[in-house]
Formats: sequence, structure tokens, C-alpha cells
Amino acid sequence: MEEVIRLYVTLLVVLMGLAGRGEGQLAENFYAFTCPNVEAIVRQTVSTKFSQTFTTIPATLRLFFHDCFVEGCDASVLIASPNGDAEKDAKDNLSLAGDGFDTVIKAKQAVEAVCPGVVSCADVLAIAARDVVVLAGGPSFNVELGRRDGLISQASRVDGNLPQPEFNIGQLTSIFSKNNLSLIDMIALSGAHTVGFSHCNRFAKRLYSFSPSSPVDPSLDPNYATQLMAECPQNVDPTIAVNMDPVTPNKFDNVYYQNLVAGKGLFTSDEVLFTNPASQSTVKDFASNPFNFNAAFATAMVNLGRVGVKTGAQGQIRRDCTAFNS
Repeated sequence: MEEVIRLYVTLLVVLMGLAGRGEGQLAENFYAFTCPNVEAIVRQTVSTKFSQTFTTIPATLRLFFHDCFVEGCDASVLIASPNGDAEKDAKDNLSLAGDGFDTVIKAKQAVEAVCPGVVSCADVLAIAARDVVVLAGGPSFNVELGRRDGLISQASRVDGNLPQPEFNIGQLTSIFSKNNLSLIDMIALSGAHTVGFSHCNRFAKRLYSFSPSSPVDPSLDPNYATQLMAECPQNVDPTIAVNMDPVTPNKFDNVYYQNLVAGKGLFTSDEVLFTNPASQSTVKDFASNPFNFNAAFATAMVNLGRVGVKTGAQGQIRRDCTAFNS
């Protein structure tokens, strides 16, 4: 009897600790007692979605980035507004692929069926982002949990908070450091461009109007520039897109960095990581050492997942990821 009481008291203390964390604190075992199978449930949904389309990988990963950089990692990017003024409606988010949203919404529904009202959409997104990296051949890592869903989702708050394709190293460093992410984090997270695609208009200036003296960006490998021009002629259909990584587009690997060394970074914000002395040595290291890249990426993803989180009594646990609780 005493042993039973002792176990009960221990369990109670643990649960109180989980509920009473200070703001901003996350834990890998946050749902150990309230929804112990949450990661397996999300993983199953993500795997099913991946079996239907590879786009699940880059779409979900990019969704996580765009969520965390605006209002913090609080699933605010998932809100659907009938007025078209939610975060997802901002110009910079219109190119987010629907498969990312669909993945998280379905995973949340699966979790709700087992653990109703317990797991936040923000945590489901964080878990799914890790799972798609693994499915594409990238590193696995433990996801910290305990986020709450935000109560604000406005298109007007997006502008100026997301990295842009034409950013130089100073602009990139500034926007990442604003989110407490280091130079190494920035270079590692940029490696997510090893999967996914971009619409032609996001980099057309590098091909046709880079400068008065050089229409083509001289930092581009000439053969790669010719390839891009063939895929993205001037005034091309705006729905046309090309792979971010022209070598291994469907594999999460370090070839992205090898591409940068070879002058095959699709965006200016990619190639400057190699051309700028502040980041060049790290790019070279990641290009030749996949283990170093994988380790840095895993660390950077954990750090990204801590950006602006709501915990404790902040925010809410949404029942439906696309709408605030009524």
C-alpha cells in the first residue's frame, strides 16, 4: 500500500511539474502521461502523406520555418480567415504548398481522436517537420514539446520577418539573430533547400537583370545559368518551378553545400553563404562532411523550435488547426 501511495505521489509531482513550467520552457517528454503515443501517431500520418506525394517533405519543412519566424512557433500560419487576412494570406506565404497544411491538419485530427484537447497544433507541426526530414534521408533528433497555439494570425505581421531570396549575408544574419539563431544555425537551416522547389520569378533577376554591366549574376555557374534559362525563360508561366537542388532534389543531404561551392546556389541568399568569408568555411565544411551538417541541422532545428513559443497559460490548444477555439 505504501508503495502504491509513493508511486501516486511521484506521478502527481511529475504532472504538476509538467503543468507548472515557466514560460518558454519545453521538454521532450511533455506528453509522457497525457498523450504518450503522440509522436507515433503523427509519424504514421506523415508517412502516409509522403507515400502519396514527395511534396509533403519540403512543404511541411517550409511551413515550420514560416510559422516560427512570424509570431514564433505557435501554428499561427495554419489559421484560415474568411476575410483573407490571416498569416497564410500574406504575399510571402502564398507559395506555401497545400500539402504541408494538409499533413499537419490530418496529423492533428489523428491525435485528437486519441488525445482530445491535449496536443497543440504547434507541437504537431514541430514533430511533423522532424519526421519529413527523416523520411527524406536526413537526421533524426528529439523534438522538444509543450508549445501552445497562438491567438494572433495577421497577414500584416508577416512582411519583414521572413528571409528573402535576394538577401545578402548581413540581412540574413540580422533576421536570424532576431530569432536568437546563430550564424551556424542560419547556414545549417539554409540546407533545407536541399529539397523542394522554387517558382522562377523568385530568382529571375539573377538570370536577366542582375546589373547594368552583367544581366546574369556572375556568381552563377555559366552552365547552371543556361540550364535555368531553359527551364525559366523570360515571362514564363508563373506556376512553373524548378528544383532547389539540381543534383539530388529528392534527398535530404549535404549536396546543397557542394552546389554552393560550384556556383549552383539558386537564390542570392544561398550563394552568398559561400561567397562571403564569414560563412564560407562552414559551407566548405558541410560540403565535405555530411556528419557535421546533419549534427548542425539537428541542433538548429531544436533552436528554431524554441523561437517565440507560448507555454503554460499562454495561447490555447486548438481543436481545429485552421481556426481559433470559439
